[in-house]
Amino acid sequence: MDDDVGEASPPPGPAAAPAPSSRDMAASPTSSRSVTETVNGSHRFVIQGYSLAKGMGVGKHIASETFTVGGYQWAIYFYPDGKNPEDNSAYVSVFIALASEGTDVRALFELTLQDQSGKGKHKVHSHFDRSLESGPYTLKYRGSMWGYKRFFRRTALETSDFLKDDCLKINCTVGVVVSTIDYSRPHSIQVPDSDIGYHFGSLLDSNEGVDVILNVGGERFHAHKLVLAARSSVFRSKLFDDELDGEKNEVDQSEDLKEIVIDDIEPKVFKAMLHFIYRDSLVDDCELDASSSGGSIFDTLAAKLLAAADKYDLARLKLLCESYLCKGISVVSVASTLALADSHHAMELKTVCLKFAAENLSDTLMSLQL
Repeated sequence: MDDDVGEASPPPGPAAAPAPSSRDMAASPTSSRSVTETVNGSHRFVIQGYSLAKGMGVGKHIASETFTVGGYQWAIYFYPDGKNPEDNSAYVSVFIALASEGTDVRALFELTLQDQSGKGKHKVHSHFDRSLESGPYTLKYRGSMWGYKRFFRRTALETSDFLKDDCLKINCTVGVVVSTIDYSRPHSIQVPDSDIGYHFGSLLDSNEGVDVILNVGGERFHAHKLVLAARSSVFRSKLFDDELDGEKNEVDQSEDLKEIVIDDIEPKVFKAMLHFIYRDSLVDDCELDASSSGGSIFDTLAAKLLAAADKYDLARLKLLCESYLCKGISVVSVASTLALADSHHAMELKTVCLKFAAENLSDTLMSLQL
């Protein structure tokens, strides 16, 4: 008997396709690029009352408010009596400190002591726009500092144009080094920015499909109820709650558009508000700055638009107006801007006003007395 054991062979199938060549399998080429650059940010530190700070002791400092650059917190440290005991208070010291958690943060720095005579002869220590032998400086942990123990001799500083009205001004710039990978895909599609505001704005301009008229101080604006209702809860209530109460049948019996009288806002303000409702942006700056009486901030379009945004529950418009008004805060305008913010529950603007007034208290009080 034959002891060999055989295996059944599978039935013949179709011939196998030839293996693709390496050339056929080649993928489209890809590429990547490493980009190393600095994320820059600046901070201005005003030291008022230098003569009172002097004598606080060697190694003791005055710290600026922290500021953010490149995702890290930083602060300026000013030592009126110097940082180094060996110098016997002969110099003032200035340092930039890493004020947040961080490991091996690489950065470039610039310190500028401002000449207050108007001659522009500032004292500048900068590492920007020049090569460093060992590259950018590395700060290894929170509290690491870069700066100068002998930043300026005190006797020279106190008779210089850098000190005026017992005040010093120091500008600091930090450039945090970051590296990113730019990966270019061979088949990518660029998606443009959203243009919904343009299209809705065109809808408003063309009056196509309008179904409501808003009578504002005798000036009539055509609009779309659904757009108004979607943007403002006040308009939603005004337009649709009335219909639920029985007015809809009366309106439907007429071919005329429903007309609503708005008597709590000026036509030019309403037009600017309508611009935002459809385009999601503010009108031009020149319009926002315009004042009907040429004096009070309350008479500017920006202020009246803030009031309208508060009244018609347009939260984004309100913040846009707050942000715009924030740029014009000064010792002369901060009190009226604060009153405006308080009147219309503009909490972000109110906070900025209070902070500005606290930082410039003497000048603000003086402007109120004039």
